[in-house]
Amino acid sequence: MGQAEWATVPISTRDVDGPVFFTEHEWKTIEAASARIIPTDHHPGAREAKVVRFIDRMLAGTQFIFAAADGNGFLRLEGRDETAWQERIKQRREFYREGIVELDRLAKERAEAEFIRLSEEDQDAVLETLSGSPKPNTFSLGHSEVGLGGAPAGNQPVNEDFLEFFPLLVLNTRQGFYGDPVYGGNENRVGWGVIGFDGPPSLASTMDGSYTTRKYMVEGAEWPYDQHPEVLRFRRP
Repeated sequence: MGQAEWATVPISTRDVDGPVFFTEHEWKTIEAASARIIPTDHHPGAREAKVVRFIDRMLAGTQFIFAAADGNGFLRLEGRDETAWQERIKQRREFYREGIVELDRLAKERAEAEFIRLSEEDQDAVLETLSGSPKPNTFSLGHSEVGLGGAPAGNQPVNEDFLEFFPLLVLNTRQGFYGDPVYGGNENRVGWGVIGFDGPPSLASTMDGSYTTRKYMVEGAEWPYDQHPEVLRFRRP
């Protein structure tokens, strides 16, 4: 049975205010950690975008995997598709639960307190220790290390199943910040607003042809798109 034949369940990632999978402590820990990955400054960050809700719903089970094309619910996975996703989610749950324990362990080593009780500076230091790399420099358009920062870029396809906890958290934070709001993050479309993207008015509008991203495309570009001069000029040397 293909996705077109799967039943739609009229549920939303926003039906419940708080956690569905996480405990309250786990929720607050991931909320705090994601808020240091995309911090709040003169723009909203991961906390305002409710990235933690996106991650919680991703880990909750198979009910929030594929949004229905009309945006009015999620497809009910069945058979081998459901079994495969259950295995993937089980592994990610273990990564997150073990990762949260490790965050608290490192936090207590540093300041004798849980991660959520630390200052932002100490939280950053704990995340540096966990990642094994220094905190990335402040981004600027002329920076020579654009694209670096502890996780794959997130373009599909990305195999998340083999990522360790920290790069998985970084990748999921990006997904929750920039993804379609239907999946629980990007609250009030703040992630899109930060990058000047208007976004589709609804998920349905991406399927019925009423919304297009044409204005964001390079005029005159033809396949292969990545060989167009206007695209090549942004490549790293």
